[in-house]
Amino acid sequence: MFGGGLDGARRLMSGETSKPVNVTATLGRFWQYFRHYWYALVLVAVFMVVNTWAQVVAPEIVGQAVDCYLFPRPGATCWYTTVDANATLDTKIAGVLSMVLTLVVLYIIGSILGGAMFYTMNWAGQNVLRQLRIDVFRHINRLSMGYYAENEAGNIMSRFTNDADTISQAFGFALVNVISGSLLIVWIMVKMLQTNVPYALLSLAVVPFMVLATVYFSSQARKAFRRSRQEMGSVNADLQESIAGVREVQAFNREAENINNFRRTNAANRDANIRAASFTSALTPVLEALGYVALAVVVVVGGLSVLRDQPLLGTTVISLGMVFTFLQYVQRFNMPIQQIAVLWTNIQSAIAGGERIFGLLDVQPDLVDRPGAKEMPTIKGKVEFIDVKAEYQKDQPVLRGISLKAEPGQTIAIVGPTGAGKTTIINLIPRFYDVSSGVVKIDDIDVRDVTMDSLRRQIGIVLQDSFLFSDTVMNNIRYGRLDATDEEVIAAAKLASADQFIERLPQGYQTMLGERGSGLSQGQRQLISIARAALANPRILILDEATSSVDTRTERLIQKAFEKLLEGRTSFVIAHRLSTIRNADQVLMLRDGQIIERGTHNELLAKRGAYYELYMSQFRREDQPEEAAVNGNSKLPSAAQAAAGD
Repeated sequence: MFGGGLDGARRLMSGETSKPVNVTATLGRFWQYFRHYWYALVLVAVFMVVNTWAQVVAPEIVGQAVDCYLFPRPGATCWYTTVDANATLDTKIAGVLSMVLTLVVLYIIGSILGGAMFYTMNWAGQNVLRQLRIDVFRHINRLSMGYYAENEAGNIMSRFTNDADTISQAFGFALVNVISGSLLIVWIMVKMLQTNVPYALLSLAVVPFMVLATVYFSSQARKAFRRSRQEMGSVNADLQESIAGVREVQAFNREAENINNFRRTNAANRDANIRAASFTSALTPVLEALGYVALAVVVVVGGLSVLRDQPLLGTTVISLGMVFTFLQYVQRFNMPIQQIAVLWTNIQSAIAGGERIFGLLDVQPDLVDRPGAKEMPTIKGKVEFIDVKAEYQKDQPVLRGISLKAEPGQTIAIVGPTGAGKTTIINLIPRFYDVSSGVVKIDDIDVRDVTMDSLRRQIGIVLQDSFLFSDTVMNNIRYGRLDATDEEVIAAAKLASADQFIERLPQGYQTMLGERGSGLSQGQRQLISIARAALANPRILILDEATSSVDTRTERLIQKAFEKLLEGRTSFVIAHRLSTIRNADQVLMLRDGQIIERGTHNELLAKRGAYYELYMSQFRREDQPEEAAVNGNSKLPSAAQAAAGD
């Protein structure tokens, strides 16, 4: 019934062990999932009881076979007959065969029910885990951007994967084994005490020592494995650092020193693993030795009583069949103790993992639709900020009283130094964050008065760091509008000037991309992202450094595409390239969360203020090639020169 042996114990004890805080509440949450599969749990309980009954009855039948047929004992009662001292040999053989057949049937039934029990519990557990994963995945997609800014992705993924796997192991294997093993132990103890109390107490005298040995060696092994995992982390860290910095290692001739450092770290990991293995290896022989002591007690005490034909401590006389029965009881009793001790910690880890998962599910999104929020009507494109203040952390403002207005179809360029609040402005439009005070309106409607889904459906975003999925190029572009036809996808790619390089890929639009679009250049990934936004056909378009990672030639193609894409749409552009700003209807110069200058590119240059300084330090070098081209064909100054007063 119990599997895994020493290797299984090592595997389970080497897992991270965490103790739950609120067991009752967590089990109650689990029951909310399991109650949909109550019929499976009922079947598991029935299978468990019958299987345990078969294991308890089998030793009793063996004892009866000895007392009733092999060495008949007057007064002994058997399932099929009473002892007849004058019974013929054929009768005795028939009786023994009938009991052997009964044992075979019981073992077959126990094996079938044991397998059915594990299958049914695993089926219910996997269905529960499937629904739990769906709920977690749905929930993390609803959490606000602020949550991800404060919590590492690795920690969230650990709850989704490691904690879920721990729960899967517990509900598919550990829980059934612990419950059925505990039921078997209790049932055997009751049967032994019912049969002969003094004999039972003597037979179970070593059980406390077995429990103490199991608890001690298991706890020491878990500590050693925890140390081993820490040392293994150091080994991996040294290895990763050496590989990543191999050029510096060779350049400074530090190979020998690195090898010696790695040798020390690796030796520490070896020692920790040997220590852990020593405890797990010692547990089994200690328990086996104590089990042999228990068997010796059963044989010696029972054998003396049988030979002397005297009752033990005034109780009934111990028969040879009872000795055989107790021998099997002790053997069956000893088996589950080690597994229960190990698997119980696994169940504790699963409950603790459940607490972490439910804790994630209990996180309330910072942004939710207001009660009674309506659908956003078709956006025309008017965007207005009225005295907007925003902060990511309390009392640390990022925007300080921003007011702006964009008419439908206008392009608003936002420039300024790092940390000025540019990205925060564009995050407020699709309501990735809420304002601390003030209001953001689209077509004179407060964005907080409409559902986020209907709002974001009409806003397109192209970010500097384009994210592509492990899918075909076609499906990555189609992510902008899932019901788009192949022809519409191709048209969007042509609009973004992405079709030329896509056609050169091995399978064209059906080429599978690696994680995050690996295999493509940064510029190619950006073009696909732009095509995705074009396919969505948004009413408001947000470009955050959308052309920062493409070469000048590709950028010019994109600019031509943008002229068509931006036509009739309101767009907000964060850019560090002059070509993206020149044709903007408004340029907003930000500093310390405030708009310090606004106007067209030429108007701001003429003011010779903060924007002019930014232009001279950052943008002017982009203008020089065009100035040279103009001056090479004409003696007239460029428009930029005229605006700058050069």
